[in-house]
Amino acid sequence: MTTISAGMVKDLREKTGVGMMECKKALSESSGDFEKAIDVLRKKGLASAEKKAGRSASEGIIGSYIHMDRLGVMVEVNCETDFVARTDDFRELVKDIAMHIAATNPACVSREEISEDVIEREKGIYMAQVSGKPPQVIEKIVEGKLDKFFSETCLLEQTFVKDPDQKKKVKDIIAEKVAKLGENIIVRRFSRFQLGDSGTTN
Repeated sequence: MTTISAGMVKDLREKTGVGMMECKKALSESSGDFEKAIDVLRKKGLASAEKKAGRSASEGIIGSYIHMDRLGVMVEVNCETDFVARTDDFRELVKDIAMHIAATNPACVSREEISEDVIEREKGIYMAQVSGKPPQVIEKIVEGKLDKFFSETCLLEQTFVKDPDQKKKVKDIIAEKVAKLGENIIVRRFSRFQLGDSGTTN
């Protein structure tokens, strides 16, 4: 079995702009062959997706989802052109994101929105839970717990509720649409209202 080094993954990420996990998977699938790994990512439509992430996205739509008149979500999702905003693919994505928010109740869109104070507080709690272990072990455990915290709290980090295999995150679903539609797509903000609750606004 071919060993996939961190350097190989880093090189592939720099070449394609794709996330580390997808790069590692592609290298595993291609038995460590760099060019074949790029082909794997291109076939999945991912190699070009993250390259578009820096482009301006000021068009889009505000989508909504209402569940049994007791729970409602509004979400603003941006793209680069009005043309893409009107496509069925884009509108379906926005609806799926609104439904996902209704089901999971995330606190924010991305981990970048969580303040350093909150992150440091979480780290402190996790470190107290595993005190007495070697420092490198503590660091790994805390990192894992922090990733779990982000996956529960941040919309983009959550496992997409409609993924039958429960492997893709919301950001992966968006990346697939970026690759298909050829434009940068950003979830700007959302509001979630539940009858009798104070709701969540981002």
